[in-house]
Amino acid sequence: MLSFIARRLALAIPTLVLVSLFTFSLQKLLPGDPVLALAGEERSPETLAMLRHKYHLDDPAPVQYLHWIGGVLHGDLGVSLKTEQPVTQMIGQKLPITVELAVLAMGIALLIGIPAGVIAAVRKGTATDLAANVVALAGISVPSFWLGVLMILLFAVKLHWLPASGFAPLWEDPLQNLRTLLMPSLVIGAALSASLMRHTRGAMLAVLRADYIRTARAKGLLSPAVILKHAFRNALVPIVTLVTLLFGELIGGAVLTEQVFTIPGFGKMIVDAVFTRDYAVVQGVVLCVACAFVGLNLLADVLYVLINPRMRASS
Repeated sequence: MLSFIARRLALAIPTLVLVSLFTFSLQKLLPGDPVLALAGEERSPETLAMLRHKYHLDDPAPVQYLHWIGGVLHGDLGVSLKTEQPVTQMIGQKLPITVELAVLAMGIALLIGIPAGVIAAVRKGTATDLAANVVALAGISVPSFWLGVLMILLFAVKLHWLPASGFAPLWEDPLQNLRTLLMPSLVIGAALSASLMRHTRGAMLAVLRADYIRTARAKGLLSPAVILKHAFRNALVPIVTLVTLLFGELIGGAVLTEQVFTIPGFGKMIVDAVFTRDYAVVQGVVLCVACAFVGLNLLADVLYVLINPRMRASS
């Protein structure tokens, strides 16, 4: 197992290097000069030169990259051009909020999507299967921001059950933290559960047609045992892939939901950094999201080996 993980990590290193090169090169193509925005009205040549020297913006691009990547290897992602706050500190403040939101949303999606997909596959062609597919299609088609606004109108404005916006840290008020994150988690979880349901149904249908499932049924095994022990376990591999990818997308892509519910998370920080041309924050955020995807893919590979004995033998 350790050698398997080491091989996967060896493949991940070139990926992260290419991501860092691509990110650094792409942000150089953005229009505008961040130093002009940072200097404000004090745009004298001396001030501009001082700021460019301070943030190494007067060096050639290869030198800037080497300076930045050298800091990254030492845990230093640079300093925000806008707030002059360390990027590592900013990510440490915002990332836990989005991770908590992603965990809650994924938990809701797993509780709804996987059982619905299994039931729809087992009852293929029935009214239950049709209803599950219709609900899943609606969940995928409804825009998250529109559903968020409707939930605010219902649960916050009409019923006064939940707050319309805002955020309370978990360590300060756990109950209020849950109340502020419940609606955005439901909004995100609805779309995720729809995707999970359809993929689970497809994976289960493929497995249920396999020869060993027919053999297990011919031996007289009860249907629940065949479905849960034999079919569902072998259908987990594509489901694990989807879950890890969706969780990675949530970390870097929960922008609209965070904007609607005014949650000061990772996604909002990404948008603000792009609009203000805060290069250091953009680079740090993209690299952090890339590391998250690499880590989640590594986790998926390990889960494959644990789930499938044949992969365990080959690794």
